[in-house]
Amino acid sequence: MNIKELHIIEKPVSATSLFKSELGNATAIQILKGEQLKEHITKTPALLICIEGKVTFENEKGIKETLISGDYVHIESLIKHWAVGIKDSQLVLIK
Repeated sequence: MNIKELHIIEKPVSATSLFKSELGNATAIQILKGEQLKEHITKTPALLICIEGKVTFENEKGIKETLISGDYVHIESLIKHWAVGIKDSQLVLIK
């Protein structure tokens, strides 16, 4: 299987469950070029990993990271954050 197969290609931003357990979960996220994963807050810390493409991750504390294939960023709980696709991108979010 390929992570790209989990998403509808035309949908600008797509998130789907990749793995769930009683201890945590992983979500496959697709952000197409020029599209934005809207501002939101998570109740638990998370790890965002760029599998393919290029995205900019930002949060309300002024952190701005550009992620390319293999890069990751820790997401703090209770801090507003968002991401923008610079290129069509595939990511995995682990909580």
